Amino acid sequence: MPRYTAPTKDMQFILHDVLKVSQSSIPGYDELEPDFTSAVLEEAGKLTSDVLAPLNSVGDKEGCRLENGMVYTPKGFKEAFAQVKEGGWTGLDMPEQYGGQNMPAVLGSAVGELFSGSNMAFTMYQGLTHGAASAILAHGTDAQKDKWLPNMVSCEWTGTMNLTEPHCGTDLGLMRTKAEPQNDGSYKITGQKIFISSGDHDMADNIVHLVLAKIVGGPEGIKGVSLFIVPKVMVNEDGSLGERNGASVGSIEEKMGIHGNSTCVMNYDDATGYLLGDEHKGMRAMFTMMNEARLGVGMQGLSQAEAAYQNALDYAKDRLQGRAVTGVENPDGPADPLIVHPDIRRSLMEQKSFVEGARAFILWGAMMIDGAHRSGDKDADGLVSLLTPVIKGFLTDVGYDMTVKAQQVYGGHGYIEEWGMSQFTRDARIAMIYEGANGVQALDLVGRKLAQDGGKHVMAFFDMVKTFIKDNSGQDEAFDKDFIEPLKAASKDLQAAGMYFMQTGMTNPNNALSGSNDFMHMFGHVCLGLMWARMGKVSVDTLAAGTDDPTFYETKLATGRFYMARQLPATALHLTRIQSGGDTVMALDATNF
Repeated sequence: MPRYTAPTKDMQFILHDVLKVSQSSIPGYDELEPDFTSAVLEEAGKLTSDVLAPLNSVGDKEGCRLENGMVYTPKGFKEAFAQVKEGGWTGLDMPEQYGGQNMPAVLGSAVGELFSGSNMAFTMYQGLTHGAASAILAHGTDAQKDKWLPNMVSCEWTGTMNLTEPHCGTDLGLMRTKAEPQNDGSYKITGQKIFISSGDHDMADNIVHLVLAKIVGGPEGIKGVSLFIVPKVMVNEDGSLGERNGASVGSIEEKMGIHGNSTCVMNYDDATGYLLGDEHKGMRAMFTMMNEARLGVGMQGLSQAEAAYQNALDYAKDRLQGRAVTGVENPDGPADPLIVHPDIRRSLMEQKSFVEGARAFILWGAMMIDGAHRSGDKDADGLVSLLTPVIKGFLTDVGYDMTVKAQQVYGGHGYIEEWGMSQFTRDARIAMIYEGANGVQALDLVGRKLAQDGGKHVMAFFDMVKTFIKDNSGQDEAFDKDFIEPLKAASKDLQAAGMYFMQTGMTNPNNALSGSNDFMHMFGHVCLGLMWARMGKVSVDTLAAGTDDPTFYETKLATGRFYMARQLPATALHLTRIQSGGDTVMALDATNF
């Protein structure tokens, strides 16, 4: 059975050596001293490694079952969920007013990776609840917040988001679910939603569904969509639970992965719902949840790659196969371990350099969210908005690829379910699809985010990279060669791609949109290149100053050099593809495919 070890040491390095969180002026960051964050991460690490990780394969094999209208989770899930709730983990970064601990998002994101890495399907129950609670927190009335949030923060009640219908996914303006106003101010919700993660289960007393629907008589299309709070069980005036609402499970979806999560078809038959936010402004309210979810999904790409890498590394060190081409390295055995072979090393280095760079990228993004929410930093808000499709799209695309590489290290055993490696690949696959398929993320990046606020935020990103290069050049010849020069070249590629879009996108939009996926990946590589340059600079300075753990920082430098030399140059390929335009992409008539 695969194992999972919480990468807490690497998280501490990013939080304190690279991001220097405790020195930040963001409110609440002064509490993030190394001893405090270490204690939180170590405790989360024990829970995830000892309790959640052993249930990962259980959930995959058993799945969820629907009996007499009730969904039952795999063996051990309910008891584990009770432990998670008891430890207060579900409300770590939620307001104290509603029972949370008000910790910054940067710490919540680090803990979130540990939960997702150990058991992605299980963690989705609390993750969806967090998103639903955030939407209510941002758009609900005071009465709604008081009624729903305390039990959602504690996960006594869990939450969902209901968008997709059988005939419409990305184009939500086509939805048919309707909402009819009632005399008491509530609405009757009727329709069917599909792909509803955590749609029903036996681990909470109530489930609070956030449902998109069209109010009867409202505008057509997306302008007529509103958001509603629709509980599974009605809540009485005194807060106690009352009768069942008209919300039921039609079936559990048969999925490729995340079997431990109950992805449901939800039927609403005159179910009572309560408007959340303004009439016909449902997408604005839902995007609060969706944007948070997209960052969380990017983290899922990282977390599955990390878990798969850990196990591939173990196998590569243990499995004896062939002899090293440079001479025998295991003279007492019949063969050398796999890890002596250059191609295995290449694969492992690709995995290692991705997960460590992606972790820094995610935590940097979470720090920007804290800056926006806790300090009112509009620049941070704009930059993380720009980077959200990159975090979601790039990290899940590459994260999935890395789980495949980890599976490949096992050879034939990677294809056998007994070894458990296929689960990481199957679970990671959904992250490229839900919360906006990655093609849509790329279109959002190129079609909307680049030009947002007159291009202010992408220019701020380029200035950030230029400033780092200027401030850190000429101090160390090896660092310049290994980190500064590759970052400079990749950044120029990204700017050239942006310029191409500006020059040709208005006259021929297909030129821009045909290159959107390449641009998203190019942007992702530059972001990880910036992260590795920052981690490399810290490592160089720490080694020069002296440290009790030189091996850690030397390993960081070696891993960073690999990324800058072997992965970052992919920006040149992406630029060539982008500049080839859209003619070859759009050349065939639809009938000729």
